[in-house]
Amino acid sequence: MASRPVEPDPSVWWERYGYRLEPRPGATTTDQRHAGPEGPGEHVGAVGSTGDRSPITSQQQDGTPGTAGELSSETILRARPDEPASGWRRAVLRATGGLVNPGPSPAEVQWRDQLHRIRHPLLQSHRIAVTSIKGGVGKTTVATLLGLVMAENRGDRVIVLDANPDAGTLADRLTGESSVTVRELLRDIARIHSWTEVSRYTSLAGRLQVLASEQDPASSDAFNREEYEAICELLDRFFNIIITDSGTGLVHSAMEGTLKLADSIIVVGAPTVDGAGRASKTLDWLHAHGHAELASEAVVVLSCDRVSAEVDRARISEHFTTRCRAVVELPHDPHLATGGRVELARLRPSTRHAAYRLAALMADRFVTSQQPSPDATAGPQ
Repeated sequence: MASRPVEPDPSVWWERYGYRLEPRPGATTTDQRHAGPEGPGEHVGAVGSTGDRSPITSQQQDGTPGTAGELSSETILRARPDEPASGWRRAVLRATGGLVNPGPSPAEVQWRDQLHRIRHPLLQSHRIAVTSIKGGVGKTTVATLLGLVMAENRGDRVIVLDANPDAGTLADRLTGESSVTVRELLRDIARIHSWTEVSRYTSLAGRLQVLASEQDPASSDAFNREEYEAICELLDRFFNIIITDSGTGLVHSAMEGTLKLADSIIVVGAPTVDGAGRASKTLDWLHAHGHAELASEAVVVLSCDRVSAEVDRARISEHFTTRCRAVVELPHDPHLATGGRVELARLRPSTRHAAYRLAALMADRFVTSQQPSPDATAGPQ
């Protein structure tokens, strides 16, 4: 029987064999000859070779054992080429069995970027107000599209609130259900303590929660600033994104609460003389009444339901670009023009792209880190 080979003495192992993993300081020619044909510091089959195995980390070279954190998907999986999702590029990829990969088109790359921005994580709830000093320009349509896109492409909770004191039509555009309204929620607000209880007062359009406005104009005037603030305080506890479809009266009591609590704002106008002029006056009013920061960070949406060749649309866009953060043109769409329920799948591609661009712009302002409070930064008094 062959004798069992003698195990090397651990105390002298590194001195005898360590050069096979890395050259010793001041290695001699004899050491280099023992290193094999691969040269100093390399050894076939050893960790740290020039083959397919991963190189030794600096910790391992120092003799410190590695950790489980080193075995992540980024370090052990080979990178895969980016593949197109649709179109002729996808057809070429499938027809050649993956041998020819033209990659995603610039439009697809831009689309993925917008989805990534829309899915921006949130640390705290974010309130978006959709407003205009002029009615009939598509304010409710914009709030509807924004809510649907946000809810469909995010994993958190999104709600759209109809704060129009004049029997708003938001619920009609989304669910058609307005038997339970914000008035009932206000009546029972002291008894609501869970998500299940809140959901009794909302209707559902896909993944979007909808809180309808009071449909009786005689009682809707009672929805004032204090009640709006109470509603938002409750919704903040259960929803990540709160979109408010406000009325056209900027001096209305509920509108005061909307602007006070808004984290960002959308001003809706139209590429017409009256539509553009009213949107610009809305910005003027915000600047004059202590909301200059909201106005400068606002996004203006130009609803192109009414267009005329006599109107210089480029001049209108240029005007608002100098006054706010961004301008989005919402094209005319037959599906939206019906005034019925809105479904993203039935929109024209250009309209859908505009809605996604608007959602991405609003998500760019989401707070992702804890902001220090003024009391914390002011120091002791």
